[in-house]
Amino acid sequence: MVRRPLGNHHHGPDTLLVTSDTTQTELVEAETENLRELITRARVVLWDFDGPVCRLFAGHSADRVARELVEWLEGRGLHGLVTETERESLDPHIVLRAVDRRHPGSDLVAELEERLTQEELRAATSAMPTAYADPLIRTWKAVGSQLAIATNNSPRVVRQYLAGRGLTSCFTPHIYGRTQDLQLLKPDPHCLNRALSAMGAAPAAGLMIGDTPTDFRAAREAEVPFIGYARNERKEKILREAGAATIVGSLELLLQVVRSRRRQT
Repeated sequence: MVRRPLGNHHHGPDTLLVTSDTTQTELVEAETENLRELITRARVVLWDFDGPVCRLFAGHSADRVARELVEWLEGRGLHGLVTETERESLDPHIVLRAVDRRHPGSDLVAELEERLTQEELRAATSAMPTAYADPLIRTWKAVGSQLAIATNNSPRVVRQYLAGRGLTSCFTPHIYGRTQDLQLLKPDPHCLNRALSAMGAAPAAGLMIGDTPTDFRAAREAEVPFIGYARNERKEKILREAGAATIVGSLELLLQVVRSRRRQT
């Protein structure tokens, strides 16, 4: 089902009442049409990696990776580099960016980034493919769209995962991931702009598939239309609060729309 925020209603979250099956059907048809328009306009599809393509840390805890990065810093006597809030986030990218803000471009940051990359490479061996992602990627490519990865993960990790799934040719050479300049990670639109520029596409001809507020903010900054992917209600709520207008709980509906395009061509 496609989910959209109800807008800035002043009557509370439960004021939009579905009074009949017909009304429900009309809502679903309207949302499907909205998806169809977004997909039809898109000449270039920009994918976030961890989330829409796969769950990178499905078998290799991101929480544990974040804790180990902090412990590594503390083992070097660097106790004050990460605040309690940053530590409690249990997000390795937040830890990495925190250190980069305090020591930008340093050898310390380069070493920490490489440690994270090695953990991501290990995680890629047990990553769980997102349901319907593989056929959606192949079908979208088959109908003539250009595909790119725009991610905060290491491009080495993306390449390793795609090779293991036989998807490399769907994206090569358009894989834009973490660089040494960590200030350019999303929500900065740098990786999206790099992809658009390399493909010769205007932002309006693009479409971003992402699962986090940073993906949404990067797309908004780059003026690229956005479809949010939320595998659970918590993810949906976070995306909705960030302002995302079109959210799907499964990639299956996107696959159906793209397949209908293929039948029409």
